Amino acid sequence: MAKTKVFYSFHFDNDVMRTQLVRNIGALESNQPVEANDWETVKKKGDKAIEDWIDSKMKDCDCVVVLVGEKTSERPWVKHEIKKAWNDKKGLLAIHVNDLKDPNDGVGKKGKNPLDHFTYKRNGVSKTPPCITPKASDAYNDIKNNIESWISDAIKISKG
Repeated sequence: MAKTKVFYSFHFDNDVMRTQLVRNIGALESNQPVEANDWETVKKKGDKAIEDWIDSKMKDCDCVVVLVGEKTSERPWVKHEIKKAWNDKKGLLAIHVNDLKDPNDGVGKKGKNPLDHFTYKRNGVSKTPPCITPKASDAYNDIKNNIESWISDAIKISKG
């Protein structure tokens, strides 16, 4: 059985280390990690280049997982990725990553749920993409042990 393809949406400056922890779980097939200089190169080309880059990265994914840190909900490209995921009928899920330990900063402050910026409907029926808050005492293992089922549930919600 093919692994689920995931696009990770996150605030690069604040949460790249926590994102790498989730990526390294290895249970899922995902897009390649974005290096800081690659992201800076794309950003310098302007909004259209960023949008095209996001479109190409999300094209073949099954689910968009928003890794939520303290300021993720404020990021305009995260909002774009959320809207695109829902409109393209991709699975959509948010996971708070503030309790994952960044080697430089330790744990972070819990951010607002960026999924709250939108209304989600399919065929006139309201849907609610999940937003998960892992156990603070063992966030990494909670994510590791449950991310596949969370993603599966998110994909079902998006299709319904």
